[in-house]
Amino acid sequence: MDKNQFSGMILMALVIFLFLWWMKPSQQDLEAQRAAHEQAQQALQQSQQTAAKDLISPAAGSTLAQIVRQNGAEEGSGVYHYTNPNVDLRVSGPDSALVLSGVVKAGKDTIDVRRVLNNDLLDYSPEQAARATAALHKVVNTFDKYKSFAPFFYGKEERTTLENDQVKITFNNHGGIIEEVTLKKYLTETTEPATDVTLFTAQTGAYSFGFVTSDQRIYTDSLYFRTTEVTDSSLVMSLPLGHGIEWNIRYTVVPDIYIVKMEIEQKGIEAIIPPSCTTVNFDWRQKMCRNEKGRTFEERNSALTYKMLDEKPVEMSASKDETEKLTGRIKWVAFKNQFFSSVVIPSGSFSSAEVTSVVLKNNPGYVKNMRMQGILPYTTADGTALSFDFYFGPNDYPLLSSIDKKIDDGKDLDLNRLVSLGWTLFRWINQLIVIPVFTFLSHYTHNYGIIILLLTIFIKLILFPFTYKSYKSQAKMRLLAPEIKEINEKYPGAENAMKRQQETMALYSRAGASPFSGCLPLILQMPVLIAMFAFFPNAIELRGQSFLWAKDLSAPDTILTLPFTIPWYGNQVSLFCLLMTVINVVYMKLSMSNQPSQSSMPGMKVMMYLMPLMYLFFFNDYASGLSYYYFLSLLITIGQTYAFRFFVDEKAMRQQMLENAKKPRKKKSGFMARLEEAQRRQQAMLREQQQKQAKGRK
Repeated sequence: MDKNQFSGMILMALVIFLFLWWMKPSQQDLEAQRAAHEQAQQALQQSQQTAAKDLISPAAGSTLAQIVRQNGAEEGSGVYHYTNPNVDLRVSGPDSALVLSGVVKAGKDTIDVRRVLNNDLLDYSPEQAARATAALHKVVNTFDKYKSFAPFFYGKEERTTLENDQVKITFNNHGGIIEEVTLKKYLTETTEPATDVTLFTAQTGAYSFGFVTSDQRIYTDSLYFRTTEVTDSSLVMSLPLGHGIEWNIRYTVVPDIYIVKMEIEQKGIEAIIPPSCTTVNFDWRQKMCRNEKGRTFEERNSALTYKMLDEKPVEMSASKDETEKLTGRIKWVAFKNQFFSSVVIPSGSFSSAEVTSVVLKNNPGYVKNMRMQGILPYTTADGTALSFDFYFGPNDYPLLSSIDKKIDDGKDLDLNRLVSLGWTLFRWINQLIVIPVFTFLSHYTHNYGIIILLLTIFIKLILFPFTYKSYKSQAKMRLLAPEIKEINEKYPGAENAMKRQQETMALYSRAGASPFSGCLPLILQMPVLIAMFAFFPNAIELRGQSFLWAKDLSAPDTILTLPFTIPWYGNQVSLFCLLMTVINVVYMKLSMSNQPSQSSMPGMKVMMYLMPLMYLFFFNDYASGLSYYYFLSLLITIGQTYAFRFFVDEKAMRQQMLENAKKPRKKKSGFMARLEEAQRRQQAMLREQQQKQAKGRK
C-alpha cells in the first residue's frame, strides 16, 4: 500500500466517523422512541383484550360448550366433537359440568381454546389474537342466529358426477347445486384442440333458493349439504336439521332427453319454517360461453327467453342490455345460446320474476350475462314441496318438440321455439316442409353437403311451376317489345303518358300477357328464400359438419384472413359467398336479357348489378351452409332458364300473341276495368290541372 492509498483510507474513515457523530440521536429523541415503544406495547395488549372481551366470560365458554355438545358428533364415553375450517373442539363430562377442549386456527398457527377464552394471548400477534377470537365469536353468533341450519354453514366441498351417453353432470354439496354441465356429443369450435361443450361451470353459473325461517332468511348457496343415496342416475343432497327434520334436494338424470329432474323433499320443516312462509325465491344466473367460430350469429341468436302460461314464448333483445319485471304465471325461463340452452321448468309456474340480459361486447370468451330472480309458491307440508325439470342440451327442433310429451303432463311447452326459424309465415314453411325433408334425408346420408343439395333440388321442384310461369310471362313481355315501341312512338311526350299506358295495357290484354304475372311467381318464392335464410344458421345438424373446403357449415368457410379490415366486410374471405356472388352476377345478366327493354329506366340495370355486391358484404360472415344453398339455388335457376329457352318456342308464342292482339277486345276483367277507370280519372285530373295552369299564365 503506497502513501496515497493510506491517506485515502484515513480520510474515508474520518468522514464516516463525523457522519455517525452528526446523526447520533439526542437524549430527547431517545426518550421519545422509548415512549413510543411503550405506547405500542400498551396498544397491542389493549387490542388483544378488546378482540377477546366478547368471549372472555364464563357464559361465553358455557355457551360454546353447549353448542359442541348439541351439534358435535358423539365419539363415545360422553365425548362430542365439533369441527369447521376454523375450530376443532371437544366437550366431555356431564351436562352440568362440561369440559371444553380443542384448538382455534389463527392463520398458520393454532391456539388452545382455553387460552382464547382466558385472554391469554400476549405471546401472539394482534392479528392472530383477533382471528382466534373472531372464529369463536362466529361460532356462537351463527348458532344463535341460524339455529338448526347453523352446522351447515361450515363444511368441505364435495363433488359428485353422474353421466350418460349425452351429458356429464357435476354436483357440488356447497349449495346443493348442479355445478357443471358438459354435453358429450358436441365439441367447441373456438378451442384447439376441441373439447366437449360445457354450458357452465362453478365460475360461470349458479342458482340458489331463499326462504324465511321464524326470524331469519336462509339462502341455500351458503349451506353445505350432505350427499346421500347416490346411484348411477340420481343422488340426494340432504340437510338433516335434527329431531327428524329434513330439507333435501333430489336430482335424477333422465336418459336420452338431456333432462335433469330436481325435487325439494322435506319432513317436519314447519317446526323451523313457519306455515306463514308461502313463497320461496329462486335466483339463477349464467355467463354464456362462446362456442362457435362465427361470433355474429352466436351473439344474434343468444337471448334470454321466457314463456308465460298459455302464451307464446318471448325472446328478449339479443343486441342490447334489457331487464323485464314479469308478473303472472311464468312457465319456463331459458338462457339460450345459438345452438344450446339451459332451461328451468317448474312443475307449476313462477308467480313473478325479474329477468336480465347484459351484452358482453368486448369479451372474447363470453357473449352475455343472464339472470332470473323468480318467486315460487311454497308449502311447509311434508313431502315434495317443489319440483323442477332442467333442460341442458342442444337447440334441436325434433328433440325439443318431443319433450312436451315427456314432461309436465303433456302440456304444450313450445320449447321448439328456442330454435329461431323466422316470423310466423317463414316458421310454418320451415316446420311443415324444410325440417321434415331435412330430417328425412339425414336418415340416408350424413354428408350434409349432399343433403343441402337434395333439399335444394326438392324445393326447386316445388317451385318449378311458379318459375316456369314467371319465365313465360317475362318472355311474352319481351316478345311484345316491338309493339310497345310503336305505341311509344305514336303517343310521344308527357301529355300522352296516360294514353300510352292505356294502349299498352290494352295490348297486353288482347295478347294474353300481363306485367303482373311475372311478379306474382317471384313473390310466392320469396317466403321460401327467407325461410331458408332463417333455417340454415340455426340448424344444429350443420354444426361441425364439413363439406369440401368448409370445415363447419354453420360458420363462415374462411379460406383467407386479410391483414386489414374492410368496412362492412371484415377481414375474412368466404369462398362460398364469393361463388354465390359470381353466380348471382351471371343470373342478373341472364335475367336482364329476359326483360323487356329498360331504356326508360337506365338506372335499373346499375341497381341490378349492385345487388350481388351488396350480398357479398352481407353474407360474408354468415353460415357457409346458407351461402352454399343460395349458390346451388341460383345455379339451378340458371339451368332452368336455359332449359326453358330450349323447350319454349318463342316464335310460335309471338305469333299466337299477335293473332290474339288482332281479335276484338274481350270483355275486361274486373281488375282491368277498375284499372282503366282509375287511369281515366287520373287523366281527367291531369287535363284539369293543365287547364288551370294555362288560365293562370294568361
